[in-house]
Amino acid sequence: MATLDVNPQTYQEQLADKVDRLNEMFASYNVPELEVFESPEQHYRMRAEFRVWHEGEDLYYIMFNQETREKYRVDQFPAASRLINDLMPLLIDAMKDNDSLRRKLFQVDFLSTLSGEILVSLLYHRQLDDTWTENAKALKQRLNDEGFNLNIIGRARKMKIVLDRDYVIEKLDVNGKPYIYQQVENSFTQPNGKVAEKMLEWAVDCTQESTGDLLELYCGNGNFSLALAQNFDRVLATELAKPSVVSAQYNIAANKIDNVQILRLSAEEFTEAIEGKREFRRLKDAGVDLQSYNCNTIFVDPPRAGMDIDTCKMVQGYERIMYISCNPDTLKENLDVLCETHNVTRFALFDQFPYTHHMEAGVLLERKA
Repeated sequence: MATLDVNPQTYQEQLADKVDRLNEMFASYNVPELEVFESPEQHYRMRAEFRVWHEGEDLYYIMFNQETREKYRVDQFPAASRLINDLMPLLIDAMKDNDSLRRKLFQVDFLSTLSGEILVSLLYHRQLDDTWTENAKALKQRLNDEGFNLNIIGRARKMKIVLDRDYVIEKLDVNGKPYIYQQVENSFTQPNGKVAEKMLEWAVDCTQESTGDLLELYCGNGNFSLALAQNFDRVLATELAKPSVVSAQYNIAANKIDNVQILRLSAEEFTEAIEGKREFRRLKDAGVDLQSYNCNTIFVDPPRAGMDIDTCKMVQGYERIMYISCNPDTLKENLDVLCETHNVTRFALFDQFPYTHHMEAGVLLERKA
């Protein structure tokens, strides 16, 4: 993890700069007034990872200066959640005098939640044995006795030891209603919990007057699918990563939602399937008839590379397109295609990554008359 200057006194200034940049980037698309969703000024990241430095008997976290690549000691990290900051010193102190836990430890990853659960992954340059497992169990018990709801994973080359479970259960509040999400170690989740709640509320608001069914591409663990299900008859969602699909199925059951169907297909594969170019056994096995769906609205949340041209062309076939983007540059490229047939009617900035140049944007597009 590289250095990050978290200074609440500069937060509004950096946010205003992002607003100006995003408005300037998209001015040619005749966008409506930008809706701006702020982040907490500190303790906003639910995830953090640190390298570990061994100096004689001492043991501490380090980060690297992005420009000079020089290392520096980190005892607290204001960008990370309070839960991570509370645990950081206690964890390192508990391992410092334990040879089995500290030997060849080179990295610690934290995954925390707004709901109070936290998962710690300890990464080693050596194979882990039964002694490590016993000591890690004692460490977990000791920290949980101090008030944490903690699980631990040990990782080494071609090794993964899970003490109880490799995920946390997050609860996000969407317009006063709690949604339960299983978040698995090393799987994608929105890093800024409070902004994630605002994104879900915005998406629900955008689709308030919807009719028919929703098609969602790149659905991950069902993050948006579950909250959006209330506005549609049915939701058909696709995701390629198998762990995310498994989590999505868990989340559907945990939230007692009965109108969401998850398919393990990439966006490109779904395009081939819906256009009849290719048949997929996965669809038959799931008993899914794509032609039975009445999808007027499509929701996409693609990776940084954006959508390929064939997917963009397929997406143009829907009355309404809701697009969440973690990369305004590729959003812009995709809008060059989508705005041939659609107008942007909602435009949002979600400050997922304060004090960095990264911007998360949302647009709602509606077919031109």
